[in-house]
Amino acid sequence: MVRETKSTIRLSRKCESSQLFVKNHRTHCIDACRPTTMCGDVAVPESHLDVCRTCNATGYNCGIAEGSKAGPGIDGADFVLYVSAMQTEGCGKAVAYAVHCQQEEALDRPIAGHANLCPKSISTKPQELETLLSTVKHEILHALGFSVSLYAFYRDENGEPRTPRGHDTGKPLLNEKLQTHQWSENTIKTVIRPYWQVHGSYVERSMQMIVTPRVRAEVQAHFNCPDLEGAELEDQGGDGTALTHWEKRVFENEAMTGTHTQNPVYSRITLALMEDTGWYSANYSMAQELGWGKNLGCDFAMKSCKEWISSKSCRLSRKSIHPFCNKVKRDPLQTECTDDRSSVALCNLIKYPQSLPKKYQNFDSIPHVPSGEEQYYGGSVSLADYCPYTQEFTWRTRNIVVRGSHCLFEENNPNSDKNFALEKYGPHSRCFDHTNQMWEETTCKQVRQWQHWGSGCYQYKCEAGRLHIMVANYTYTCYHAGQEIAIRIIQNNWLHKGALICPPCKDICQAELKERNEFCKPGDEHPPATFYHRDNLYCASAGTYTNLSSFVVLIYFFVFR
Repeated sequence: MVRETKSTIRLSRKCESSQLFVKNHRTHCIDACRPTTMCGDVAVPESHLDVCRTCNATGYNCGIAEGSKAGPGIDGADFVLYVSAMQTEGCGKAVAYAVHCQQEEALDRPIAGHANLCPKSISTKPQELETLLSTVKHEILHALGFSVSLYAFYRDENGEPRTPRGHDTGKPLLNEKLQTHQWSENTIKTVIRPYWQVHGSYVERSMQMIVTPRVRAEVQAHFNCPDLEGAELEDQGGDGTALTHWEKRVFENEAMTGTHTQNPVYSRITLALMEDTGWYSANYSMAQELGWGKNLGCDFAMKSCKEWISSKSCRLSRKSIHPFCNKVKRDPLQTECTDDRSSVALCNLIKYPQSLPKKYQNFDSIPHVPSGEEQYYGGSVSLADYCPYTQEFTWRTRNIVVRGSHCLFEENNPNSDKNFALEKYGPHSRCFDHTNQMWEETTCKQVRQWQHWGSGCYQYKCEAGRLHIMVANYTYTCYHAGQEIAIRIIQNNWLHKGALICPPCKDICQAELKERNEFCKPGDEHPPATFYHRDNLYCASAGTYTNLSSFVVLIYFFVFR
């Protein structure tokens, strides 16, 4: 909801000269206005424009230019967004970008903005629709207030400016270096971390944090860290990314980070920021759940990922380094599941051709990496400070995308001749872990072993307080977390052999069962004797089982990115 000013929206005309005068809070051009006024990359219709106001070069004889008339403007709207789809210089590596074009007088709230979607970066594939929609929402939020050019105009809950205004212009002071109005420390604060742990030593780390009241309360609650000063802003990516997004290392898949890598969500933290502009009120029931960093405490929110990884993986601790990871992308492929089990994923840890900058060296040791080479390794997402984490990926053949790894899209189903683990992608599928054994396909003449293993997408259902996993039309009931379910199914004349691991029922079924006023049953350490489907392969004429020692064994690899 918006703090309304109930006035017709008319945009000010742009000036021929870069210099202008402000008289009675209205912009006046020197001698003349431009014939065309742009909002970003879009020419504003004449009907949306105000009169042309001018002064002479000395700032006198100010008034409405002769013959100038105001258009009817836009009634009954709080904000107007001009949208274009052009391949411009601003596209570069961007999918889209947005700016605000004008603020209203009473509370400085943006009332007009522009968003451009870069055609060459837009995919029309159905499985990319969710990301594209999120990109549009992301850009709208920039135009509405999440922008480095608007921080200095934020207001408190009483409508008073958070940043002092100059007496002559009525606006905050200009920051010449950033070419924008300078905000106050009660909006964005510089925080120094003097002992930021990196490979072999410590460095001093400076960061910018949104410290407005609602944002501070939300991040403290989210991370369960009462000492956290605020929400950290991105410090990489240059103009248009730095200071205008949440820090990727801290907020990974929050949709207002600087790049979408998977499953973007709009959390309470972003809604809190929009409220702390002083221009809006948020409906928090519409917030999406941000799992990244949830309840991981101050050690996660206030320290480097190097320190988190080292403290969890030391000999005395031996705890999971989640949500970070340390498996280098290599063959044989070992996949995992994303936190929400919506996708098969890989650890995005890769080797770089040069040593990473000291502040981004996040490992003292890495499995299967020779000692002394750790400084060359980091996550593939630079905005996350090169901290590696599990991420969706695409299967490729000859550099052509074959399919994605998101479980919810039927388009991602593997070809039947390569579906060794009997996966099934679709709207009611989730990612489940495999055991540490390699999957096999067997006939009476061959054994095919698949080096790729670790996780897969399967249909499921939630009934009678239990999670049930469906594989090739057979149903397997999970009685407790960690239960291993052996799979032996003949399909397409091959016997498929492998095993799945049951996750906790609540991870998959809690929300669905709650809607039916049901709950997950407690896990049974000793589940009842239950018959699970089990096919056997008979080959010899006497009906004996096959002798695998005489088989041809084929080992299959995958190409991934």
